[in-house]
Amino acid sequence: MGQCEIKNSQQKKKTDQDLFLQNQLRRIKHKLLIMSGKGGVGKSSVAAALAIGLSKLDNKVGLMDIDLHGPSIPHIFGISGPFEVDLERRIYPHTYNPNLHVVSIECLLDDRDSAVIWRGPIKHGVIKQFISDVEWGDLDYLVIDSPPGTGDEPLSIAQTIPDARAIIVTTPQELALADVRKSINFCRNVRMIILGLVENMAGYVCPYCRGSLPLFGRGGGAHTAARMNIPMLGSLPFDPLVVNAGDEGWRVLEKAGESAFSAALAGIVSKVVASCEAPGPDPVVTKAAGQPATAGPPLGNRFRAAIPLARGILADRFGHCEQFALLEVCDKNIERKELVTPPPHDPGVLPRWIGDKQVDLVIADEIGEKARKLFEKMNIRVVTGAPNLSPEELLEHYFAGKLESGVSACEH
Repeated sequence: MGQCEIKNSQQKKKTDQDLFLQNQLRRIKHKLLIMSGKGGVGKSSVAAALAIGLSKLDNKVGLMDIDLHGPSIPHIFGISGPFEVDLERRIYPHTYNPNLHVVSIECLLDDRDSAVIWRGPIKHGVIKQFISDVEWGDLDYLVIDSPPGTGDEPLSIAQTIPDARAIIVTTPQELALADVRKSINFCRNVRMIILGLVENMAGYVCPYCRGSLPLFGRGGGAHTAARMNIPMLGSLPFDPLVVNAGDEGWRVLEKAGESAFSAALAGIVSKVVASCEAPGPDPVVTKAAGQPATAGPPLGNRFRAAIPLARGILADRFGHCEQFALLEVCDKNIERKELVTPPPHDPGVLPRWIGDKQVDLVIADEIGEKARKLFEKMNIRVVTGAPNLSPEELLEHYFAGKLESGVSACEH
């Protein structure tokens, strides 16, 4: 076989895998990436508990362990051994219960104590295989347990699954909270919606009196969520039952009946389901083709908007405005409004400045083609042709589907 034939064969294999991957993703309703800024905060335990909680609500759930260097999901669930593979080389995940199926790199290793020494491209390929080559079936939720930090694995998920949403796990002490803020900024940089923050080990539950002692402080997670303007999903106590469950398999915890941990977990699961099922903003329709009049991914229930102003209403020219209104929006309500002065007008400066402000949506009257292309590269949604109204009125029109993009007269 010549070099050209080998290259064509490799390209066909890659194309086939990409097609399988896209078909698989279409069969998965919600994708949840479980992240943490540092190790030791119980991220994998939270991922496992969340997957079980979702499956108990009669959801079809997949749990994908992409912590390639330190997989702990098989140990937590008490599963081992290789996967079943059919004649078409499709991989069948391990079954934990009828509604929950699990995949981990550890199940592909001959020795569970083997060190996985892989660079970024190999990791990316394995993660894509875990989606494309595994027979997940139709899922309501895919829970993805990633390694600590903001390295190759979460970046691969952001690139491979653009509609994945992040749940970030932390503990109350400041050291963990400082690292989790980096995870939050990572999500914002790659335009991944953050579903919320979970504070783990929020207090030690005494096995005798069932009282709670704040070993690592109290309220740090809620403070960080408020400061970083992301939802607080809830706090999980440090419960000895959870320690035993991690060592002996989660069925130990399931048999323990009602506990402070299970009650807190139920509340978090309920918020996750509500957030995933909440409708996003109404689509904006163009006059001509009836297609979305925006650049960038769909907005979630929480986003940041930027609107150029002159004398308190929308400015006629995007690049020549007095101020920008930056608005934090959650569930169609404005939680915070900030007026900021933009830098001097110069080609490319304003779009990059707005991108640095972690903006998801720009509403304007006229925007030049160069600026529009820069926003498109940054995955920032753009609506033009808006009327000269206040920021609050413009957002009301946006949610009502009344903003229509015309042709911008600006050529800059």
